[in-house]
Amino acid sequence: MKELRELTAKHPWNIMTTSADEGQFLNMLLKLINAKNTMEIGVYTGYSLLATALALPQDGKILAMDINRENYELGRPIIEKAGVAHKIDFREGPALPVLDQMIQDGKYHGSFDFIFVDADKDNYLNYHKRLIELVKVGGLIGYDNTLWNGSVVAPPDAPLRKYVRYYRDFVLELNKALAADPRIEICMLPVGDGITLCRRVS
Repeated sequence: MKELRELTAKHPWNIMTTSADEGQFLNMLLKLINAKNTMEIGVYTGYSLLATALALPQDGKILAMDINRENYELGRPIIEKAGVAHKIDFREGPALPVLDQMIQDGKYHGSFDFIFVDADKDNYLNYHKRLIELVKVGGLIGYDNTLWNGSVVAPPDAPLRKYVRYYRDFVLELNKALAADPRIEICMLPVGDGITLCRRVS
């Protein structure tokens, strides 16, 4: 984990990585719920992916999706060194068409123990509409960056970086939708940049 953190710190987009405390939290959480079949949308160099893979049993599986294979390939040698690469099914490209196909197939409904989303914030609600069908009842979906640099509680005229301001409304919309969704119970944690855990109850 330390090796991958250090490698990622040298990358120009290192702001996108999962924080060390969040990686540790995810690893423990997955062990506590005995997760075996998981999904990750948004991989980057694979830090949260490695945290997940290390927590799963030897026959555990992670469907990992990202639009950029190049970043994943940076972290892949370290994932292989950790002896967990066999658990990962990496797919390059947008996740929504893959999710739509899985729902259409019918056999994936309620089949995932845990799903982690750290991707394009403007699609989080689109992901949620699909993922709620794919996660099992009692399973968890984790949405990353739900505090979004603290901007979700900032006054409207607060000075924010351009990309933070751009995505803030999408994150706010997601937070409101999750709080009102009767199919889940939620817990928002101030770990990393905020992670909201959604447990499917129906």
